[in-house]
Amino acid sequence: MGKSRDLSEFERGAIVGARNAGCSLSQTAKLLGCSRTAVSRVYREWWHKQKTSSDRGASGRKRLVDEDGEKRLERMVEANSDATIEEIHAMYNSSGVEKPISLRTARRTLKRLGYSRSNRVTAAGMEALAEEASGPEQLDTSSDLHFRVTSCPWLRRL
Repeated sequence: MGKSRDLSEFERGAIVGARNAGCSLSQTAKLLGCSRTAVSRVYREWWHKQKTSSDRGASGRKRLVDEDGEKRLERMVEANSDATIEEIHAMYNSSGVEKPISLRTARRTLKRLGYSRSNRVTAAGMEALAEEASGPEQLDTSSDLHFRVTSCPWLRRL
């Protein structure tokens, strides 16, 4: 059996209100469209602790890069738009953060912020592509050019 969704604060309050108004477990469950077990647990928690909030949202591992770190990382990317991920990672770790992060964490954080590999190339990158194409094997398809361009290390905002 799969894990069901969390009840909203409104639904939890409605369960407590319905039970206090005299509705049975089955009537309350049918009224709100949830299980009898959920009704029982929410009401029992409210009866003993006088609270109805779910603690599930606070579970799990804390992120290594908090909101301030994300803002710092985003400012670094915006200020150094031609920097590689390795350079941004080094700048972030040398900026006086409490916990340095790995290159992998930097990549994940940037991806979560909406940055990805760029489809644009600087003038130097275009010259390098032109030199490669001027040899005996020239670029003949746009898919080959697309592959070469998307493999560049520059980042862009989606």
